[in-house]
Amino acid sequence: MEKTASTRQLKVAREIQKELAEIIRAKGMAAFDGALVTVSEVRVSPDLSVAKVFVSIFPSDKQGEVMHILEENNKALRGELGHKVAKQFRIVPELIFLLDTTLDYAEHIEELLKK
Repeated sequence: MEKTASTRQLKVAREIQKELAEIIRAKGMAAFDGALVTVSEVRVSPDLSVAKVFVSIFPSDKQGEVMHILEENNKALRGELGHKVAKQFRIVPELIFLLDTTLDYAEHIEELLKK
């Protein structure tokens, strides 16, 4: 059973989401094989050492490629994040990129409803 996140966890998660979204946006779609990458949610562990970063990717047929690009550049992204949040955080959490499938799910439901 997962405990609800503390205020501090939520603040850290919001800050990471905002900064990572900005870093990814600044890189542009070309860096991600022409896909649109959105940081939809960030969940931080209670000790603030790990951040699960949920990303939604459009078009969805590029998900595998983009997830690979994110993993390949994980250290660099964490480094950039570190520069942006150095004043607020003592440690920059380890980033774990996960695919946010809520858009695909909504699309699937929409398809089913059309039938």
